[in-house]
Parts: sequence; C-alpha cells; structure tokens
Amino acid sequence: TYLDWLVELPWSKKTEDKIEIEKASKILEEDHYGLEKPKERILEYLAVRKLSESHRGPILCFVGPPGTGKTSLGRSIARSLGRNFVRVSLGGIHDEAEIRGHRRTYVGALPGRIIQGMKKAGSINPVFLLDEIDKLAADFRGDPASALLEVLDPEQNKNFSDHYLDADYDLSQVMFITTANILHPIPRPLLDRMEVINLSGYTEYEKEKISTLFLIPKQMKEHGLSDKQVEFLPESITKILREYTREAGVRNLERSIAMVCRKTAREIVEAQEQKKKIKKIKLSSDNLIKYLGQPKFRYGQIEVNDEIGLTMGLAWTEVGGELLSIEALTMPGTGQLTLTGKLGEVMQESARAALGYSRSKTEVLNLPPLFYKKMDIHIHVPEGAIPKDGPSAGITIATSLISALSRRPVRRDIAMTGEITLRGKVLPIGGLKEKTLAAIRGGLSEIIIPKDNKRDLDEIPEHIKSKLKFHLVETMDEVINIALKKADEKKAKVNTR
Repeated sequence: TYLDWLVELPWSKKTEDKIEIEKASKILEEDHYGLEKPKERILEYLAVRKLSESHRGPILCFVGPPGTGKTSLGRSIARSLGRNFVRVSLGGIHDEAEIRGHRRTYVGALPGRIIQGMKKAGSINPVFLLDEIDKLAADFRGDPASALLEVLDPEQNKNFSDHYLDADYDLSQVMFITTANILHPIPRPLLDRMEVINLSGYTEYEKEKISTLFLIPKQMKEHGLSDKQVEFLPESITKILREYTREAGVRNLERSIAMVCRKTAREIVEAQEQKKKIKKIKLSSDNLIKYLGQPKFRYGQIEVNDEIGLTMGLAWTEVGGELLSIEALTMPGTGQLTLTGKLGEVMQESARAALGYSRSKTEVLNLPPLFYKKMDIHIHVPEGAIPKDGPSAGITIATSLISALSRRPVRRDIAMTGEITLRGKVLPIGGLKEKTLAAIRGGLSEIIIPKDNKRDLDEIPEHIKSKLKFHLVETMDEVINIALKKADEKKAKVNTR
C-alpha cells in the first residue's frame, strides 16, 4: 500500500563510505583484467570523494560492446566503496510512468523503477546502475529519456518527484552509473549530463588471461570439476578464441568453456558409474573438436592471391571490429554504377565520391579513357543480408574501383579504413582500436589509416601495435601507391566472384 511504501523507503538511512584507494585498486584488479582507463577514472573519483565530502560526483556512462564488463564494473565500484548495489535494466522501456511512477488514482498503481530500486537498496546512498540506457524507446505514453533528465541532473535530483509518492525524494547522494553499447540513440540533453568512459573490445592476449584467471576457474567450480580432473592447455584456449568465437567481449568464450566443462563432467560421471579408472582430461587443440564440434570460424582470412578488384576494409560494429571485403567488377556497358550488399545511404555516397575521384584522375592513373561512358561498374560488399553504412569504407571502395579499372592487383596482406573526399583527401574515422584488433584476427600484417588518427594509436597496446605496420596517409594517391601493385609486377588473379 501507499503507507507501506512511505514507511519502507530509506529516507535517511545510509552506509558509511570506506574509501581506501589501495584496497579499491586491489578489488578492481581482482574482478577485472585490463580496462586500465575506466579503473583509473574510478580511482580518481574515489580520491575526490575522500577529500571532499560534499562533492557531487559526475554520472559515469560505460560505453562498449556486449560482454566487456560494464555491469560487473558497477558491482566492483559498490564493493570498493562499501555501498549497497542496485541494478535496473532500462532495455525496452517506453513508458514515462516506468521512471516516474503511476498516479495513485489508477488501479494497480506502483512507484517508478527509481523508487523501487531505492527500496531494494535499503539505503539513501547506493551505487545505482541504469543498464542499457541506449535501449530506451518512446511512444504515446511519454518519453522515459526525458524523465531521466531530472534523475541524472545533480542540480535537480535532490527533490525528485515520483507520481505515486507525491512527495519529494532525495537522490543527490546516489552514485548513478549508466551503461550502453552505442551512444547515438541516447538523446543529447541526457548524454550531456554524463561522463562517457569507453570500454573497447579485449585483445586476444587479454582474453587468454581472462580465461585463465577468471572464466575457467569459475566454470570448473560451477560444474564440480577440479584441477586434478581437467586441465585446459594454453593451445586449447587459443583455438577456442580463434575458431569458435568472434566477439569483442567474452560471453561466447565463457559459453564455450562451459560446454567443454559439461561434456567432461559427463565423461567423468560415466566412468565412475562403470567403475573405470579415470585419467586426467587434458584439453588441447587436437581433441577440442570432440567437445565443441567443428570450428565455426576460419582464423586468418587473407586471400591466397593478390586479386584485381578485391580490397580488404575494416568496419566497426556494436560487437567490435570486423573485416569487410569490397569487390569491384567492370564490364562493357553504358556507364551504369550498381551497388549491392545492402549498403546504407552514406556508404552509397562514398561509392559515388570514389567514382567521382577516379574520373578526375583518369589520365594520372592510366585508366581507360571514357570508362564512365563505355563501362558498367558493379561494387559489391559480401554478406549481403547484413546492413552496412558509414563513410569509413571510402578509400577501400576507391581502391577496389581503381584496381578493377587499371587491372592492377591489390595486396592481399593489407587492410584499410578512411573516408574519402572528391579531391582525394583521406579524413579521420572512429573505432580504430576495434578495427586494429579485427586486422590482427584476420591475419593481416599492414593497415592504412588516416594521418589524423595518429593520436588514437596511443590507445592501442604496444603488443598489438608491434604486430602491425601502420601507414598514415593524407591523400588517396598515397593509398594507391601502397596498396596497388604494378600490373606487370606479378600475375594476379582477376576477381570474377
């Protein structure tokens, strides 16, 4: 009832912060491997809290692909502060009353998710995690994102008004943390109230460490297995990462490890029932197929030959970086340009810009005269059922097009990303770390990136940078000189796929 809610809400009860930076750092290291920048920012926040009791901290927003530890990082913050933790999922909410509550005149009325969370927390200063804030929707019942403006504004949330309570409630002592996979669905006024901390995908080295330190011990304990019964050899973890999972986070990796544990548990139980001698099961790259079946992915996707009209690009997705091959084909015709592969408007415009640049460089690049009148051009991006968009494939499309027209093969060991202008300038792109990891997974040795992205190289670990050669370019002419071979340098396979 209404009176029950008023009585059971924590109006003044609070937990004392136990802020010890060294202890908090240890907790963060215990719970998460890597994530250096988020950890550093969290420790800075705790240090300021310790020095200034009245400080109103910023609302942190963790943004990154699924499975990178955003939600569990919130739990670690609560643990290091000694505060209660409460999580509310905002995915699919499209009714303002879910945030502010229903008025008591309605049958079955309840307070909103915020007040419900505070009751669950049992204190007035919990760590309150608003999960999946980018999945909020809006319809005729109102806009929940607008209702959150009051919740997340330190100047307003001291007097938060819930329609059901019809009384001001103080949220100013709550530490709000939000999570999202991508930023663009979040309304600008709401985003303006948050400090964004990016969590990019894990490297293969980091995933191996996470498997060894966290996932394998956790799954073996849950499945009743011990180190004396089962052993994961390092080569088996590498094989799972390369051939059974392809993700930025570690969720599918954990599922694969759990599947291996289930099958080994069954082997051990069957052997016990039949009173057979049980040998220690050692999981290697050779016997992994017995537990996980045939590999789902092919590691190292570089082509066997240098091909004409086929260029490897790099794409950013919500789940990390991906390799994106772009094909171009020419044939006698009337100058028609065909674009296939479910390309979005921006990507189609990039293709037209690449064609415009190629026409302006006909003589310099030794392209067939009047090709734009006498030839039809077909540009295709495989995996046609998946929508693709964005400007960063501009130089990749241009390279494939110029290769097809000049009959010069594209180097198979190189990938590229960058936006192109009509004058052939190469503009900066986003998601460089994720794209770099995709190039490593694909077995490539060199990538071409815009010169303006040089500053982003600092975010990439040294052990990743050492495996790749980076070409920083400003113009399309530089891209062509690096990526295209001379027509007579080596006989190339013509791309007719």
